[in-house]
This record gives sequence, C-alpha cells and structure tokens, in this order.
Amino acid sequence: MQLTSDQYDAVIKICRDLFQKKMKDYGSAWRILRLPSLTDQIFIKAQRIRGLQENAVRKIEEDERSEFIGIINYSIMALIQLQLGVVEQPDLSVNEALNHFDKHVAQTKVLMEDKNHDYGEAWREMRVSSLTDLILQKLLRVKQIEDNEGKTLVSEGIDANYQDMLNYAVFALIHLNESSNN
Repeated sequence: MQLTSDQYDAVIKICRDLFQKKMKDYGSAWRILRLPSLTDQIFIKAQRIRGLQENAVRKIEEDERSEFIGIINYSIMALIQLQLGVVEQPDLSVNEALNHFDKHVAQTKVLMEDKNHDYGEAWREMRVSSLTDLILQKLLRVKQIEDNEGKTLVSEGIDANYQDMLNYAVFALIHLNESSNN
C-alpha cells in the first residue's frame, strides 16, 4: 500500500503542477462553470481516451496520459464547485485554489486508501481500458443525477462519483507509467 501511496502522490504532483500553471495563465475562470459543464468536459476526455484505445490509426500521435490528467483536474474543479458553488466572476487566487485542490485530493486519497484496504488493491489487476469504462459509467451516473436535480434514492451523491473518477484516472496513469518503465 505504501507503493500505491507514493505512486498516487507522484501522479497528483504532475496534475497539481499543471493546475497551478493554468491558474497563473487563466486565473480561476473555471469558477463560472456549472457542474454539468464540468461533467461534459470530463465526458469529452473519457470519450477521447476510449477512442485512442479502440482506434488502430491515430492522426495525432499522443497517448491517453494528458486526457487522464484532465479528468483528474476537472474532477477536482467539480468537487470545489460542489463545495463553494458557481460564481459569476473568477474569485480565487492561485493559492486559494491550490488550498482547495489539496484539500479535495487529501479527502479523495483517504477514500482510495480505505477502498484499497477493503478490496485488496484489485485495481492493479485491471486493464486501463476497464478503468476508462468505469469512468464513463460514473459519468453517465452523474449525468442522471444532474438530470434528477441532484436527488438520489439509494445511491451515492455526485461528489462520490467525482472522487471515484479521480481515483480511477490516477490508477490508469499509474498503470501507464509502469508499462512505459518496463
């Protein structure tokens, strides 16, 4: 489990560094995005990953890594929006946004560690394509919950689904990093 924790932190560091650079370039313009817009951004990235995984011919030479990073960062933005609400104008400094980023990553990592304990790190036996499919399934669930105005009868809320997508994307990046190191 310590290996997973270290690998998780390494992936998050890459995502956080990119988030910080984009905050410096664009500020917190993303704060105007409503949750369905963030969900759609994640959906586009997950669909792109699935296309890359299924298409034998690629017109643009790139792999899934940047898209999984996008899923992680958009999931964190969604968690921040759930907590703070949508605004009409950007309202967070780089440091404020990074503090929220770190808080949501810490909470999501605890969830990952708890699930890894209970499931015995079963994700290590999964294929990256299966993790992609799980992300797409979570997205369809989130869209349904959004269509239900956030109400669920017996299911987890939207926040848990964003956390799961974030964790699945981290797992996918760990797998991709391990396969490129072999």
